[in-house]
Amino acid sequence: MIKKLKSMVISLIAAVPMLAPIAVPAVAHAAEFSPGGSLNCGTSITLSEQGNCPSVDEGEATSKVNDAVRLALNLFSAIVGIIAVVMIIVGGIKYITSGGDSGNVTSAKNTILYAIIGLVVVALAQIIVRFVLARFAPVT
Repeated sequence: MIKKLKSMVISLIAAVPMLAPIAVPAVAHAAEFSPGGSLNCGTSITLSEQGNCPSVDEGEATSKVNDAVRLALNLFSAIVGIIAVVMIIVGGIKYITSGGDSGNVTSAKNTILYAIIGLVVVALAQIIVRFVLARFAPVT
């Protein structure tokens, strides 16, 4: 029962950082020409004289989204890192106090192993998300 719970928690921890980029909506701006030769900027404003839409800095919007994702990922990674360090300490204490009982030693080793796997998963999630954000960063 405890092993199933641990595996579910590890799966959840692994899935959240990977799903974060999917949860963030993409920003899109559209403009179309109306039959009278004016430019409709996707709002109720029709510009017949100027011929262009009010400037919207798309790079700024993308940058804000990237910054929000980075902040959330860094916060999540810090929390998981603290929990992993605490679990490694708990596993070490369990290992020291096991008294040679093979069941307790195995439990302590598994605790340490799962904590290290959690750290590796968080590190990989950092790398993957930073790679994806770098691909979608605005080109100036």
